[in-house]
Amino acid sequence: MTQEAAALILVGLAVVVLALMAWGWRRRSRRDAGIAAPVGERRGEIRGTFTGLYVATTRHEAPLDRLNVRHLAFRARATVVVTDAGVALELPGSAPVFLGAARIEGAGRATWAIDRVVENDGLVLIAWTADDGTVCDTYLRLQDGDPDALGAEIARLQTPTDSPSDSTQMGAQR
Repeated sequence: MTQEAAALILVGLAVVVLALMAWGWRRRSRRDAGIAAPVGERRGEIRGTFTGLYVATTRHEAPLDRLNVRHLAFRARATVVVTDAGVALELPGSAPVFLGAARIEGAGRATWAIDRVVENDGLVLIAWTADDGTVCDTYLRLQDGDPDALGAEIARLQTPTDSPSDSTQMGAQR
């Protein structure tokens, strides 16, 4: 086989792989079209600000099932602002996502999600409910600030009937 033939085969294989990736992402977009992130400006008095990386949003308790949710589909730098009314996720180039306290199901620590594995409990997990009732897990990797402090601030948003130990331990086994 000549070098030109080998190169053509490799280029053809690369085109097929890229086409399959695009096809899969379009299917995922259609599958997740009904799930919407609550877009809006942050409200309430600021309790804490944290910076880091937004990693992914997945179905609850399914860290390998990435959701293609508008405004939360791709990794990005993130500023997480916890207020007395909820949690704001501010990603560059995207509208801010505000998770009101009533939407938040809990927070905890995780070690892995979709294609990111870090040291033990290196990710912060925020579980929240979308408008359609789907419970989602959003994963963050903090660069500045204490992940436990972020989890504690989010736990304070929980209603008094929630058990603090349940909301802060969510996702700890991952």
